[in-house]
Amino acid sequence: MSDLPRKAVTRTAKLAALPLGFAGRATWGLGKRIVGESAELVGRELQQRTAEQLFKVLGELKGGAMKFGQALSVFESALPEEVAGPYRAALTKLQEAAPPMPTRTVHAVLEERLGADWRELFVEFEDKPSAAASIGQVHRAVWHDGREVAVKVQYPGAGEALLSDLSQLSRFARLLGPLIPGMDIKPLIAELRDRVSEELDYGLEAQAQSAHATEFADDPDVVVPAVVHQREQVLVTEWIDGVPLSEVIADGTPQQRDRAGQLLARFLFSGPARTGLLHADPHPGNFRLLPGGPDGEEDWRLGVLDFGTVDRLPGGLPAPIGESLRMTLDGEAEAVYELLCAEGFVKESIDLDPDAVLDYLLPIIEPAQVEEFTFTRGWMRSQAARIADPRSPAYQLGKRLNLPPSYLLIHRVTLSTIGVLCQLGATVRLREELEEWLPGFVPDLESEEPEEPEESVAEA
Repeated sequence: MSDLPRKAVTRTAKLAALPLGFAGRATWGLGKRIVGESAELVGRELQQRTAEQLFKVLGELKGGAMKFGQALSVFESALPEEVAGPYRAALTKLQEAAPPMPTRTVHAVLEERLGADWRELFVEFEDKPSAAASIGQVHRAVWHDGREVAVKVQYPGAGEALLSDLSQLSRFARLLGPLIPGMDIKPLIAELRDRVSEELDYGLEAQAQSAHATEFADDPDVVVPAVVHQREQVLVTEWIDGVPLSEVIADGTPQQRDRAGQLLARFLFSGPARTGLLHADPHPGNFRLLPGGPDGEEDWRLGVLDFGTVDRLPGGLPAPIGESLRMTLDGEAEAVYELLCAEGFVKESIDLDPDAVLDYLLPIIEPAQVEEFTFTRGWMRSQAARIADPRSPAYQLGKRLNLPPSYLLIHRVTLSTIGVLCQLGATVRLREELEEWLPGFVPDLESEEPEEPEESVAEA
């Protein structure tokens, strides 16, 4: 029997206790104020206790609860600094680990999926997991041909738990909203639900990872481990060592931060162009910084893991993204507005001022306006505050814009990646990556050149 709580009533009770716990701590904080403790001291302790309970419960439950926590963790940079401090450590815990399932359960799953003689497939197999995530955990092993491998084992009952958790979380999404200013939590949960079936299918994950591993096999900057074996809820891939991005965020050198940020941006934009797939789970636990060649940190490469969630984009990222970004930078308000209307970002029943839309977009695309940009938590917070303040014109305009379903995952991945770049505090040449990989960003001069008038028969 798995340690993953499978009974809906058990999981629901734990999740339902979260809003009650928030209310209880608010009452506790009021009591502290009555007896004379300062508001700042009480507030800080209250935030820390809230974060500890929230992420302890999410981590223990794994499943959809932890998946939601991981999705939230990349937006930590948007929190006001006085709130972000107590939350940061708790959020980071969700990016790398969770309580593991018992060894006997792991062995039972391997025997069921790989056969009674599963041990013969491995020279060595470490029972203690090297990582535990939302729907499965990873064990280090040595394959029968001598290769070091990562063995990903799905938790029994993970699918049922995932759906149950996300349904329960959606019921009190509004209470969780203040965690990330300017972000509507409910659509995030709904979108995570839509991806459940794909993430549970290790066959699809193996296909996506194999496509990336083949494309990036000789790449000097990005490393994707090859798929070695896959069978139902077990996935075996090559093992890669390296520094987890969460450790680079916590203790990395400025050079490591900048290099990791540059490669993360490069992978985000080059992946769809090269493979027709967008890696859609860009939290720090899925990336490693690997030592490179003789030039030291300048040669460090980015290791990419976990292809369970991808967006299928056969033609790469949609060209209207690059086109609208370029026209916004050029100040072409009318053209940008027309394109947004054509793509469904502005509904037919809505009438907006094109110049106001341009003013709304320009601060967001500031990193693309310069040769290199330093992503900071302060910049991220300023953007979140501008969009989240009900008194601001940006808030009022943002509420009237629409996000078409085909852009939903692209939008979330982009925001998540920016969140990680801000956690890194990386200086990145983003415009360079956009010019290289984003369709439509660099105008097609050939198509824009006026055609030469054909010579008439008389003139000939």
